[in-house]
Amino acid sequence: MAVLSNDFTNHTVLIYDMDGNHLTSTAVRSHDRESQQIRVNVMPENLKVNESCKLLMLSSPTPCEFMGKIKKVGGNLFIAMFQGQEKESRGSARYPVNTTALIDALIIDGDTHSLQTPIKVSLINISTSGVRFRAPYYSFETGDRFRMHFIISNSRKEITAEVINYVDDKNNSSDYGCRFIVIN
Repeated sequence: MAVLSNDFTNHTVLIYDMDGNHLTSTAVRSHDRESQQIRVNVMPENLKVNESCKLLMLSSPTPCEFMGKIKKVGGNLFIAMFQGQEKESRGSARYPVNTTALIDALIIDGDTHSLQTPIKVSLINISTSGVRFRAPYYSFETGDRFRMHFIISNSRKEITAEVINYVDDKNNSSDYGCRFIVIN
């Protein structure tokens, strides 16, 4: 229950329906830790009061995953947060995202080396443990570490991650699965 004691005010939250379809990404306006409810800047229109949802809180150093339920209190809409979400068999549920990101530095032997020309990539999905993205063919190898920047719901995020697997496709690109080292 330690995760629920964190204050998520001003963090970015990705909201999904129970089938894993991305509904919106928004900022947390307030977090009542006693009642475990958050108030967000944008409430998905297609979710009704007492309807369940999935939440991916982009918190530091790593994201947190919650079940949520839309609640109405005094005319205001909130999302009640609960731990214990059912997980995929792979460990962390993957949530689709559709945004671009820039990799602006490689990390080699603990030293950060800025790239003269950042690598533009397309994010595919995100989870509590990492991110998957599409990049030009042969950009990275397993074990490579990098710094990436992306914007979700007007919130800029910087992550440090390590490539744990990749799959080359026939269109001169590769999909890279990465684990988070840190997220800011």
